[in-house]
Amino acid sequence: MLVPTTRAARGATLLAGLFLLLLVPVAADWGPLDSADREISRSLHRWAVTHDGWTDANRVLTDRVWDPMTMRALLAVAVGWLAWRREWRLALWVVLTSALGTLLQWTVKATVRRERPHWPDPVDSGNYFAFPSGHAVTAAVSCGLVLWLLARHGARPRWLALAAAVAAVSVLGVGFTRVYLGVHWTSDVVGGWLLGAALVAAAVATYEAAGTGGAGRDQDHVRDGRVPS
Repeated sequence: MLVPTTRAARGATLLAGLFLLLLVPVAADWGPLDSADREISRSLHRWAVTHDGWTDANRVLTDRVWDPMTMRALLAVAVGWLAWRREWRLALWVVLTSALGTLLQWTVKATVRRERPHWPDPVDSGNYFAFPSGHAVTAAVSCGLVLWLLARHGARPRWLALAAAVAAVSVLGVGFTRVYLGVHWTSDVVGGWLLGAALVAAAVATYEAAGTGGAGRDQDHVRDGRVPS
């Protein structure tokens, strides 16, 4: 099953547009957005400092289960599988998309230079600038790429649905942990989701439009002079 190129391109355009619509008020320190971010963060922080067990669980999830290194390790497994199947172009495309996601998030962080939340009694800590959330970007890119690979390689609907559910929980879950632990504003997380999803949609659209779509394994085999069985 392949994602139609036009649909992916439209999705990329829409998501990128939404990201820019969020980026502008974030960069301008727009009052209403800033107030909403602070109110949500204050409410969650009050809960976090009084519920040690739940807070510890969120630390484990954000630092071990859904952290960027785990997400990149998941992609590394997928790339290894593609290399084993000799789908070199697709493997390279996944690697480049993931690398571009990292580059984009750090570039936007350095440009916007938004400060993270500060608390007199922090329950966790984060480094560098806040917008967008690197955890959110990486989770969206990694899970989105894995779902695309499963879909284009004909995963059975029930397995694809299960993978989509796990991906949704992971992407939404890591976003919640970042705000709950007081290291990101809500708009940081939403911006990360939008940027990551836009990048995946753009990667899918450009890959399929470039003529390397179809049954990726078959094309590599035909190029090597072998007809797939």
